[in-house]
Amino acid sequence: MAEFRDSIEIAATPETVFEYLTTNEGVTAWLGQYADLDPRPGGGFTVDVAGYPVRGEFLVVETSRRVVVSWGFAGNDHLPAGASRVEFVLTPVGTGTRVDLHHFDLPDTEVPGHAHGWGHFLPRLEIAAEGGAPGADDWQPLGEKPAAPPRTPNREESRP
Repeated sequence: MAEFRDSIEIAATPETVFEYLTTNEGVTAWLGQYADLDPRPGGGFTVDVAGYPVRGEFLVVETSRRVVVSWGFAGNDHLPAGASRVEFVLTPVGTGTRVDLHHFDLPDTEVPGHAHGWGHFLPRLEIAAEGGAPGADDWQPLGEKPAAPPRTPNREESRP
């Protein structure tokens, strides 16, 4: 198994950042289109990210300091629901917060895709926690092409 680490500094308090990791409204501001969270050890962690059903549970919840969730995808054989762990450590830095992300227990084949995903979503967390609007999420999984726009038939094709 492999792991992935990243960090980002956010101009917001640990208390604010914590809300963006543990509330439905906070998580959907930067990560997913739908969230059903029960932020207590053993509580459910359900987030739909670009149509991918992330499923797990909260393992550790230390208010404004640390959140650990199990992470995987419903119906996925490579990384099933709850098969890996994601840890967020919040450290006060000046008037802001450093967020250290550590994604454990990833199959080697899943590291590039998750590195790509976290590289996209952590800056969205920064924007949201700082009070901005990250905008519509156009994230596509690594190796997948965006859906092609509808094709307009040419004149020859549109004749009866």
